[in-house]
Amino acid sequence: MQPFIVLIAGGTASGKTTLVNTLRDGHPDCVVLSHDRYYRDVEDPLTHNYDHPDALDTARLVADLADLRAGHSATVPVYDFRIHRRKKAGEEIKPSALVIVEGILVLHDEHLRGLADLCVYVAADDDLRLARRLQRDIIERGRSPEGVLRQYLDTVRPGHQRFVSPSRFHADVVLDGAAPVPVLVAGLAAMIRVRGGPL
Repeated sequence: MQPFIVLIAGGTASGKTTLVNTLRDGHPDCVVLSHDRYYRDVEDPLTHNYDHPDALDTARLVADLADLRAGHSATVPVYDFRIHRRKKAGEEIKPSALVIVEGILVLHDEHLRGLADLCVYVAADDDLRLARRLQRDIIERGRSPEGVLRQYLDTVRPGHQRFVSPSRFHADVVLDGAAPVPVLVAGLAAMIRVRGGPL
């Protein structure tokens, strides 16, 4: 059986990862592939723009996703946000009935969209996303509050306005990232079933 591929985009900290991980936990025959894995190595993280499409090796993601669609395993990169580089060893991902690809820019790229059976955008207000990002980056990625805010104002917000937010018009469905997680998961699962997916 050819995998059913779902792309899930949305602004930083809109709720994409929580949605995807919760759905995966309830469906063992599901593979999640994060676009964040494909960030390029960074020499100077203080000046680097992570919110521009050029920051990501999307061509490799397209190739890896095409392998999974064809029923082959793919060795995908592992990105370490504490050192801003990929680890030397990748991770082998095996194909599954359901493959979900999530990231802020996955709907921006037409080649990725061409591989998808369903395109989803998770929307949330800017203030909610900023509060979530502050909490995540400080606790999980070892950043300072000042550094998180500086990056948000310098690159995250402009990148969202220029690239991420307009990509919602490529979505088959827009979900409310402020909704309770069970509601989000139920909405996504319903859309997958409507499109003939394996849930």
